Amino acid sequence: MRILLVGGTGLVGSAIYARLSSEGHECTLVSRHPAAAPATRHITLDVARTTDPSRWKRLLAGIDAVINAAGALQGQDIQGVHVAGSAALYAACEGAGVRRIILFSAIGSNRGALTDFSRSKQEGEAALMARDLDWVILRPSVVVGRPAYGGSALLRGLASLPILPVMPDTAAVQPVHLDDVVETVVFFLRPGAPSRLALDLAGPARMAFSDAVALFRGWLRWRPAYRLHLPAWAASAAYRAGDVAQMLGWATPINSTAQAEMRRGATGDPEPWRQLTGIRPRDLEVALAREPASVQERWFARLYALKPAIFGVFSLFWIVTGIISLGPGWEIGISLLREGGLPEKGAALTVLAGALADIVIGLAILWRPLCRYGLWAALIISLTYVVIGSALVPRLWAEPLGPMLKIWPVLMLNLVAMAIREDR
Repeated sequence: MRILLVGGTGLVGSAIYARLSSEGHECTLVSRHPAAAPATRHITLDVARTTDPSRWKRLLAGIDAVINAAGALQGQDIQGVHVAGSAALYAACEGAGVRRIILFSAIGSNRGALTDFSRSKQEGEAALMARDLDWVILRPSVVVGRPAYGGSALLRGLASLPILPVMPDTAAVQPVHLDDVVETVVFFLRPGAPSRLALDLAGPARMAFSDAVALFRGWLRWRPAYRLHLPAWAASAAYRAGDVAQMLGWATPINSTAQAEMRRGATGDPEPWRQLTGIRPRDLEVALAREPASVQERWFARLYALKPAIFGVFSLFWIVTGIISLGPGWEIGISLLREGGLPEKGAALTVLAGALADIVIGLAILWRPLCRYGLWAALIISLTYVVIGSALVPRLWAEPLGPMLKIWPVLMLNLVAMAIREDR
């Protein structure tokens, strides 16, 4: 079959692509992330801004089925991704005669819309149901598998902490294995598969989110963590911090939308799914036991938990360094450059330029769209400081506090941040 896979570079989309391609299907991936696309046939397109059916129709020539796995948890694009852009895709499918459509929604979105996320998912489902198409709506719970992104990555990151923060007012979840989700897609792509139905994809075991974290901690071969039940104000502060990170362009599974959705939980009845498809969803604990964790998994879990601190501390280091250079450190900087032979005016301009550059670099690292450039600039300017400092004031290498020697740990942290910057 020829399949258009929208959102094909995400956790679920990538797994679907790998399975379908291995079985000889021809997949065209659509996503905003061309660098992450593993296929030669990839179209860079923002679903939220593709609200004209004619733009979709050009992509549907020769297509037999469409899988829509695009999604957003929070932000300005949520309505466009789940409703406007997707509705345009369904209209184009109806016009082009592409009948088989599989939509990934979210479990519980049909049981009361608590957030913009739930409301937009509900509206997206309604837009598909209104079309004369052979549609299937899949509503997975928290999806877990060997790859990790979003909620599944959060489970690993929390599992690495020696003290597990337990959020108040959270309901149960029924984690579903990624392989079972992919197998379901394969089932519904077969000739004669049923259509015009919606299914909850939930694992067989209902558990607290903290218990799911504990399962992953055991899988990673660490001793049980002490559980710290956070007061409501501390939990709210954590969710609001996630909102700020989201505003800065960082994809985070911890935000105010997640707070509301976790209060509802992610549970459902897996029996209709099993009876219809014959797929028996695997238990999370059994699935983890079948694939022992590697050292790479342990690295990822620890780095995932450290990543916000790495980027936050590193950006603040540059911003505060620039502010200090403009304030209490101004005369010290001027005196060092004067010692190196620069005239008073030249020294002042150099300190000013360096301080402003530091602040701009720190802000760039903090803002996700410019983070890559900020990290490269930080690397280059750090090496530049080494060269200039060595040439003008070589005695700094022998200073007891080691101002020149301390640049090298900064460079190492810079390289670590560059290595873990990507989200997918």
